[in-house]
This record gives sequence, structure tokens and C-alpha cells, in this order.
Amino acid sequence: MKKVNLTGIQIFWIIVSFQCGNTLLLTLSPNINEAQQDAWIASIIAGALGLFIAYVSTKLSLLFPGRTIVQYSQDILGKWLGKLIMIPYFIQWYSVLGVILKEFSDFTILTLLPRTPIWILTITMVLLLMYMTYMGGIEGIGRCSELLGPFIVLMIILILPLNIQVMDWTRILPIYTDTGIAHIFKGALTPLSFFGEVCMLTMFISFMKKPTEGPLRAILGLSVACFLLTVSSLFVIMVFGPGLSAKMAHPFFDMVRFISFGGFIENIDVVIVLIWVISVFIKMSLYFFISCYGTAQWLHIKNWRMLIWFIAPIILIQAWLYPDITLSDIGYVTKYWIPIVLPVNMFGIPLLLWFVASIRKKYANAH
Repeated sequence: MKKVNLTGIQIFWIIVSFQCGNTLLLTLSPNINEAQQDAWIASIIAGALGLFIAYVSTKLSLLFPGRTIVQYSQDILGKWLGKLIMIPYFIQWYSVLGVILKEFSDFTILTLLPRTPIWILTITMVLLLMYMTYMGGIEGIGRCSELLGPFIVLMIILILPLNIQVMDWTRILPIYTDTGIAHIFKGALTPLSFFGEVCMLTMFISFMKKPTEGPLRAILGLSVACFLLTVSSLFVIMVFGPGLSAKMAHPFFDMVRFISFGGFIENIDVVIVLIWVISVFIKMSLYFFISCYGTAQWLHIKNWRMLIWFIAPIILIQAWLYPDITLSDIGYVTKYWIPIVLPVNMFGIPLLLWFVASIRKKYANAH
């Protein structure tokens, strides 16, 4: 397989780009529903635990330079157990692609293109993913993130203060006393399950020109995403209050639609849809690439690009099989993503591999 080189700055923008879109749009409502006016505290907790996952994933990968988790899981646990432990990841990677594709098409039809047939949007997105992955691979995704990531961050920073005239800071009071630590931690689960996707670094660090830059760049990228989510939580609560925000499906999007600044800045919700589409495209490209590349390594197929032609129809059929956005989005997150993927794929397996690999390295050095 051809060796490519990702830079540290590309890792930073990859994380910022794929985290900002879905996290801002989909995690605020369940977070506020549980943590109420303390959702911003829950966002900070989720970010801190996400940083821990990023640290473990990068440190684990540095123990095996130039190798992905598909390869070094077999070095650590042996051939068959190492292959077996990758199955939960393949289920995650393949299934989430179909869910995001359905989510993308439904949300775009709902907000921008109500008369467009859903199959046109899904096929167009899959063709773009195939082109990006086949022609650019992970290096192309890195360059795309480096180019579009600053635009995403700049637009969010410029949009947030435009509702300042209707904000009421007393809506975040009282702090902590009404909610309690249990509800705050429960509210943190949804954003944490999105931040935890940085465990994908166990695949990407092997492509870095200077892998030692990985931990710091990953932590900085996730810190920016956490900061934007925390500030957005505060702004949404100060505009709508915790009660109304919790009942909205996409409170951040509704807050942007609510903007009317100076009598001439209005109807800028198309900007947030554009930010979301860019972020979703980068996120799907990452999952599509690791699904193709990881499967090829797992099956010892030399030409990983060949798998693009098999995996693309699978995610297309998945997206068409989901009946509506509620089942593909909320049901998937509450019944599979948070109770299974978060503890097993994001925490359990990386920690287990890091623990066993560290002991084996120390034992080997001592003898």
C-alpha cells in the first residue's frame, strides 16, 4: 500500500472540521434536555474525557510507528484475537456511514431542497466520497480539511454574537444547584460520544510525516471543537432558555434562523447548513477511507481502492433502508452509539491495547 504523509496541522484541521458540524447540530438538544442550564458544564466534561481518548489513541499508535490499529492489534493480541477485536470497529465504521448519509439527505431536504428526490442527494454524496477517496485518499482529505477548516471556524465565530441583543444571561442561573452532578454527567454522554470519534486517530497517526506531533495536534483540535460547543451551549440557553432549547430538534440551527441584526443581517441559516454539509462531507470521507483501507488490511488485499466499489453500494442501501431521520439519528445514537460504541470502541479497546502493549514493551526492554 502506498505510503502518504499527513502533517500535524492537517491532523489539527481534520479533527476541528469533522467535529464541529454534527456536534453542534445534534448534541445540544439531548445535552440541554438532561443538564438544563448547566449543559455548558456537561460540554466541558465531555471535552475533557474526549481529550483523554485522543491522548490514549495517539500514544497507543506511537508505540507502533507506521502501523494502523488493524495491524498492531494483531501484534499485541496475536493474529486471531487481534482480528476479532477489530470487528466492533468495522460494524461502527460501516453502520455510521449509512446513518450520516441518511441524516445528510433528510436535513438538506428539510432546510434547503424540499422538492429534491432523496436518491439524487444520496447518490451525489456517495459519488463525491468515491472521487475524494479514490483520487486523494487520506492525504486529499487532509488537504481539504486544511483548506475548509478555517472557514468553518470563522463562520461559527462570526455568527454566534449576532443574537447578542436577545440574550439574557440570567437564563443560565442557577449554576449547578438545580441540576446536580448525575444529570450533568448524563448530559455529557451525547457530546462525549461524538468527541470520542477521535479514536479514529489509531488509523491516521500511521500516515503522519512526524507522528510525535500527533498527540499535541489532536488535543488542540479537539479543544477548539469543545470550546465552540461550550460557547454555543451558553448562547443557545441565553437565547431560548433551557426549557425551550431542550424541545428543539436542532437548537443551534434555530438560533441562527432567529438572527435579525441591524435590520439587514437576516436569513443566514444557509450559512450554517453550508458549514454542516462541509463538516459532514469531511467526516464521511474519513469513515469511508478507514472502512476501505482498514478492510483491505484486515483481509490482506493489496489494492485498497478496489474496495471502494463494494463499500459504496453498501452505505447507499443502508441510507435508503432507514425509514426516517428519527430512527437513523436519535434511535441509532441512544440504542447503539452511546451504550455500545462509546464504552467499547472509544474507551475499552484502545485502553486495553495500550495497557497490554505498554507491559509487553517494558517486559521486552527489561529482557
